[in-house]
Amino acid sequence: MCNNNNQSGSNCVAEILNVILVLQQNACPESCLDSCDRPMLGGGSNCLVCNTRPVMLYTCCGNGTPWSMPISKDQTASCETSGTGTCSSVFRVEKIDGNCATFRVLQDNPDTTSLNPYVATNSFFTMDLDCCCVIRCLQDTYVECV
Repeated sequence: MCNNNNQSGSNCVAEILNVILVLQQNACPESCLDSCDRPMLGGGSNCLVCNTRPVMLYTCCGNGTPWSMPISKDQTASCETSGTGTCSSVFRVEKIDGNCATFRVLQDNPDTTSLNPYVATNSFFTMDLDCCCVIRCLQDTYVECV
């Protein structure tokens, strides 16, 4: 674990993800400050009501490269060996249990005429948040089927 010197038992990434999860569960169309833990999901010019605050994650050992996961449940899929379009670095937090978070992999929307930049996949992963040192929030959006 990267955060093994943390004696307080708290994890700022876990705290922010908890806020995002609550916001997604209670999506509101108003917006405030443009930070990861802003109090409401914003309604942008491309959606009336946003239900997702997409995030990118960076691990302690990732050398500045965003964490990526396959967009499918194919057990042979690997982001290290696969071509572009089979992995994504954009996620939606779905569940938090203590210091672990379950994320849904979001895929770039193949419909280039859509105002929504991402589509939901059925690919999920769980991460120990002690291994996550940076979270980057992207613009709030609407994702169908979440």
